[in-house]
Amino acid sequence: MFAAERRQLILEMVRANGAVSLRELARVVQTSEVTVRRDVRALEAEGLLDRRHGGAVLPGGFTRESGFPQKSHLATAEKTAIADLAASFVEEGEAIVVGAGTTTQELARRLARVPGLTVVTNSLLVAQALAHANRVEVVMTGGTLRGSNYALVGSGAEQSLQGLRVSRAFLSGSGLTAERGLSTSNMLSASVDRALVQAAAEVVVLADHTKLGTDTMFQTVPTDLITRLVTDEPPAHDDRAATELQALADQGVQIAVAGASGNQGGDDVPARRQQRRDVPLPAPRRQMPLRSANAFGEQAGTQERAARVADLRRR
Repeated sequence: MFAAERRQLILEMVRANGAVSLRELARVVQTSEVTVRRDVRALEAEGLLDRRHGGAVLPGGFTRESGFPQKSHLATAEKTAIADLAASFVEEGEAIVVGAGTTTQELARRLARVPGLTVVTNSLLVAQALAHANRVEVVMTGGTLRGSNYALVGSGAEQSLQGLRVSRAFLSGSGLTAERGLSTSNMLSASVDRALVQAAAEVVVLADHTKLGTDTMFQTVPTDLITRLVTDEPPAHDDRAATELQALADQGVQIAVAGASGNQGGDDVPARRQQRRDVPLPAPRRQMPLRSANAFGEQAGTQERAARVADLRRR
């Protein structure tokens, strides 16, 4: 394939999806990531797209939301590894909330094997994945169906979450930065995600490395409310993604990396990656307080942050 044809195909993929990883671009155009990176630089010089950590996005800084058909074919291996690892943090008999998204859909497929689980969700895809699971209770919010991602949104969804208390919320989004936290491109989706956060004692964000450093219009979870990030291992050349991970860790976010040492998740995830925290869950949040005001106190918070950074560096 000639360079002009290759770059045109790259441009069409970015326009169709909003954001595409270098890995995915290289796979589709059947060339190396080094060649794709050179093509992306050339297209960026022409103002046709912007480079982002390990990928390319539409120009303008804020990516638009892709539809479900496009998202479902992006970073599939990374999403599988992330879902495998995230499922290891869920225990029998737990009550959790799971937001909408293709990564959370992958998580739901694995949660079908956890007995005694109660899952509250606004996602039809999550509910479908759990529909035939034995001993798993699915509770759906009300709301208006948003066809682009098969999620229930609006005041009905938000009102149905009032007074709810669960141990953890598992959420995805369009972008994640240490400065602003998790964000998405749709106002209605962001509002429901914020309501899901209010119901949970801990917030677990599922985001592959291409979303690190990407900022979108509507903030859903500020960084100080994110308990844990489950992500994949960034490519060796992606220094900016590694820097973003370190910045998140410095702000107290626990980092769990799927696919480390060449592992891509699944049943072969190393046991040390599947260890669960034994510390008590903090009290459920009714408002959106700063982490410094939580039940752990300042001294415990400092010790926990140091442990998290040390754990990240060991990984």
